[in-house]
Amino acid sequence: MALFRLPEAAPAAAPRLPAGEVRHRARFHTLEVTDVRRLTDDAIEVTFTVPPDLVDDYRYLPGQYVALRVHLDGAEVRRSYSLCRPPAPAAEGESTTLSVAVKRDEGGLFSTWAQTELKPGFPIDVMSPQGTFTSGLAQLDGAHVVGIAAGSGITPLMSLAHDLLTASDTTRFTLLYTNRSTSDVMFLEELAELKDRYPTRLVLHHVLSREQRTAPLLSGRIDEKKLRTILDPLILPSTVDEWFLCGPFALVDLCREVLADIGVPHEHIRFELFTTGDAPTERGPRPVTVHKGEKTYRIEISLDGVSSTVESPVDAHESVLNAALRVRPDAPFACSGGVCGTCRARVLEGSVTMTENYALEPDEIERGYVLTCQSHPTSDRLVVDYDV
Repeated sequence: MALFRLPEAAPAAAPRLPAGEVRHRARFHTLEVTDVRRLTDDAIEVTFTVPPDLVDDYRYLPGQYVALRVHLDGAEVRRSYSLCRPPAPAAEGESTTLSVAVKRDEGGLFSTWAQTELKPGFPIDVMSPQGTFTSGLAQLDGAHVVGIAAGSGITPLMSLAHDLLTASDTTRFTLLYTNRSTSDVMFLEELAELKDRYPTRLVLHHVLSREQRTAPLLSGRIDEKKLRTILDPLILPSTVDEWFLCGPFALVDLCREVLADIGVPHEHIRFELFTTGDAPTERGPRPVTVHKGEKTYRIEISLDGVSSTVESPVDAHESVLNAALRVRPDAPFACSGGVCGTCRARVLEGSVTMTENYALEPDEIERGYVLTCQSHPTSDRLVVDYDV
C-alpha cells in the first residue's frame, strides 16, 4: 500500500499556473481506484490513476476539488472532495494520480459506504477538478499564509501548504488545526514530516477539543474568545498576506467574523465549507412533471454551445439546476447545497432568487453569476449560460 510521505529530497514543484489556465468544463470520466489507505477510524485516503490520455483534463491547482459519482441503493450519489496531494508533473505519455480523503459524515450515504466497500480496482466516475479555493498571491517570496481547518477541512490545506512552501524558500505557512482528539487528526504523520522539512517556515498549532494538551490555549473548543486569544500571540494577523479557512459552517463563519472585526480585508480571506450544518445533499434531482395548461417558467440553457429549453411549473418551486437536468443530464453539479460552486452559470436574461450562496464572490454575483442549484426563476423567461 502506497503511503503519502514526503521524499528525502524535495522534487521540483509542478508549475503554479493561474487558476484560469486549469479551469475545466466539469466533465466526468471513469477512473480506477488504485489505493485505499486508512487515515483514522472514520477517514480514508483514496487514490485514482489518471491514464495518459486524460492527464490534461485532470490538471489542477492546490486547493481544488473533484466530485465523485456512484449509484447506491438505486440512485445516483455525488460528493465533492478536495485533492489532498500537491499536483505532480507528468511526462508526456505517462499516467498520473489523484488523491482525496473521505471522512465518514453522520448520515452520509457515500462516505459511510466508502469506508468499508471501496477497494482498489473499483471504477468511479470522477469529475474534472473544480474550485477557486486557491492562492491568489502574485508574489510568494516572504509571504505569510495562514490556514485554519477543522477535521476533514485539512485536505485542501495539505496540498496548499506543500505547494506554497516548495514554491519559494521564504514563504511561511501557519496552520491552526482543530480536532476532538489526537486519534481524529487526519494526515498526522504527514504534517509532522512537513514540519521536519520546513522547521522554521511551517508552524503547526493542534487544538484538541476533547483532549487536554500541555498548553491550555490549545485545549477545548475554539470559540470567539479562544480564537482572538490565539490570533494575537501565535499568528500575528498583521503579518499575514492570505488566509484559508476550511471546515464546517460554524467555524468558518466565526473566523470570517473575527478576522473582519480586526480589520483583515475581505479579499485576503478565502474559505471553503465542507458542510453547512444542513442534511446531506448527496442524491440527484427530484422528478418534476409538467401538466398541460399549468403556468410555467420558460428556462433556456446554453451548455457546451448547445441551447436547450425546458418548462418549469411555477407551483413546483424547482431550482434552475433541477429543471436543467431534465433536458441536459450532463449539466454540471456536485453538492446541490450551494457550497461547491460546480453548478455556476450566468443569467443572460430574466431573473432568479438564490436561496443560499457559500461559493460565489460578490463581484461574481454583480456580473450575473448564480448557483443554479440554489436559484429559482422569478421571470416568465430565463436564459442561463454555463459556458460563459
